[in-house]
Amino acid sequence: MLSQTQTDNHDSAPSSVEGGPVDITACDREPIHIPGAIQPHGLLLIADARTRTVTGAAGDVDERLTPVWVGRRLDELLAQDITPLLPLAEPGVVVPLATVPGRSENLGGFLHIADGCIVVELEPVREAPPSAAQVLAKLDRAAAAFERSSDLKSLCERAAPIFRELTGFDRVMIYRFLDDGAGLVIAEDKAEGLHAFLNHHFPATDIPRQARALYVRNRIRVIPDVDYAPVPILPTEVAQINLGDVGIRSVSPIHIQYLRNMGVRASASISIVRDGLLWGLIACHHMRPRELPYEVRAACTALAGGLARQIRAKEEAETYRERIRLRSAEDAILSRVSPEEDFEHFIEAMGEDLCRMLGSDGFAAIQGSRIITAGRCPAGADLLDLARWVQPRLQAETFATRDLSAQHPPAAAYADLASGVLAIAIAREAPMTMIWLRAEEREIVEWAGNPHKGASADPDAILTPRKSFAAWCEEVGGRSRAWTLSEVEAAGRLRRHLFEARQSRRLRELNRELSATISDKEALLHQKDHLLREVNHRVQNSLQLVQAFLALQERAATESDSAATLREAQRRISAVALVHRRLYQADQVETVDLARYLEDLAGEIRDSMGSEWEDALALDLAPILISADRAVNVGLILTELVINANKYAYGGGGGPISITLEPYRNQFRLIVADRGTGKTRTREGFGTRMMNAMVQRLDGTIEQSDNLPGLRVIVCAPADGI
Repeated sequence: MLSQTQTDNHDSAPSSVEGGPVDITACDREPIHIPGAIQPHGLLLIADARTRTVTGAAGDVDERLTPVWVGRRLDELLAQDITPLLPLAEPGVVVPLATVPGRSENLGGFLHIADGCIVVELEPVREAPPSAAQVLAKLDRAAAAFERSSDLKSLCERAAPIFRELTGFDRVMIYRFLDDGAGLVIAEDKAEGLHAFLNHHFPATDIPRQARALYVRNRIRVIPDVDYAPVPILPTEVAQINLGDVGIRSVSPIHIQYLRNMGVRASASISIVRDGLLWGLIACHHMRPRELPYEVRAACTALAGGLARQIRAKEEAETYRERIRLRSAEDAILSRVSPEEDFEHFIEAMGEDLCRMLGSDGFAAIQGSRIITAGRCPAGADLLDLARWVQPRLQAETFATRDLSAQHPPAAAYADLASGVLAIAIAREAPMTMIWLRAEEREIVEWAGNPHKGASADPDAILTPRKSFAAWCEEVGGRSRAWTLSEVEAAGRLRRHLFEARQSRRLRELNRELSATISDKEALLHQKDHLLREVNHRVQNSLQLVQAFLALQERAATESDSAATLREAQRRISAVALVHRRLYQADQVETVDLARYLEDLAGEIRDSMGSEWEDALALDLAPILISADRAVNVGLILTELVINANKYAYGGGGGPISITLEPYRNQFRLIVADRGTGKTRTREGFGTRMMNAMVQRLDGTIEQSDNLPGLRVIVCAPADGI
């Protein structure tokens, strides 16, 4: 449910061109890494990587460096030997050069490798830059201020004025990306008289997908003057070179117009990268042209890295405090469980405590037609309907949502009482459904301009940015405060403890009255376990037969390609066998501790791959509960990544591989990184298609990036019930 109010009528015209509005999300298709031009304050030289002779350039090279540059060796033009620097030139790494003497100025340079060419960017050097001691003193004071911050909010509030003092810009904003891709200004420091953007939201389309990728790769981007005239790369044969690592590359005209619409003349964007992911930006705006020298940019980049580490520490500390609080509340509730007390009476007596434990507005326990409530709850008929609807969704122990009416339309009638739901079920036969309820929180989201304007389905439309950034308010309803991953995990633990307590009491009663029934139940449970293990045994036998058949085919094959294909098929079947066997060796097969499961699986993978892998796998696994079928998908993904690292990163041999499992917001994240040759393949093979299919089944995403050296693969997927 949305309602909007506009606080400035200047936002009445959508971003459009003649013929109608445009879809600003089409910016995702713009090749911003190959602009074919640079900003005029710098120079660009492009040389053949083998001969080091200059084949192209951009900027006023004739007047500022030398009138004769075509065909000359790069070492000669730069007045230095670049041989020791070439091995250091990796993607995302800035390799500085010694000062280059120009015709009327000294130039600072940076070296990159792109598309098989050596790329050098040059900028004027300040006459009297601050000393290293002065820069380090500033960084030390800033780091001390960061450490004194008590929480994330105060940390960012301290960071904004520090970055503004360092850069000298009129406005500095700490801009955080939200789960839906939109951005929120969480801290700001600005010159007097400027309009404030603090607490304003910016739509996700303001920063396209490929721009976010470059923000991770290049940690700082500067535009000294938005009114610059782009200088093309000459000759045109080399104009399409990839300038993704070049700081002086020309900026998208859409972004330039975007800044002009904000009244900005100069800007700088400094990335806040947490664990390889773009957490946010430090956005700097100036109302007049302003350059940012290299030593200031280097200090900003280093300081942003320190800020990212402090952000991680503050977020982890907040999560730790929340988990400690929840554990204490669990212990207080579970200490009241009595073996002799009726379970329903216990729930009724502890309703208020259960409500407070998870910060809910209401709590209800439903078994059959009986309802126990605490706090503010919908009517009994609505609770019975909700329990019937949520019951099939409790297969993974918990169900959580913050916008119930979007999934269960009848809930719109009582959204003011129950827009958020966290539910568990105790027992399977005649289950008791326990539901925590959070009321609707109607929030006023203040946007910097109307985020809903400028939509079009025409992919060929000319792109223009939105024109207004006047405050535009949107009232969002039908949603509650979100359930955190720690709260969902706490509900799952409570379910298991209460289930055990209830089962223990029932077993004692049945033992006194119906010992024969208990014996039959134990026999059935034993039979079920025996059946599962028998199924496992038969699957293992089948896999061994197929593996043996493939081994015979391999020995009979005469062509090397056929033999290699059969060996790879063998290894994948072995991997499936390992995943399957580890699952059925657990005490129960409905849910598993993913960390323990992956640890055991990694041990068997290590043993199956030979002695050279004995110390190759480094594990850092956080406990995360997950359903067994999802654990199988994660296990198959892990084995495929290890097989790929063995095959492509280390050429079939052994090498170090780090495996990390950690909670990330309301998701879990699996990171597999090697130190090998990096990604060299462009063709998508069977293994890659299989792995992508597994990720899709998890409703997750998979990303690859350089590990410098090697390849870093990040798989993110929702945890169960979130």
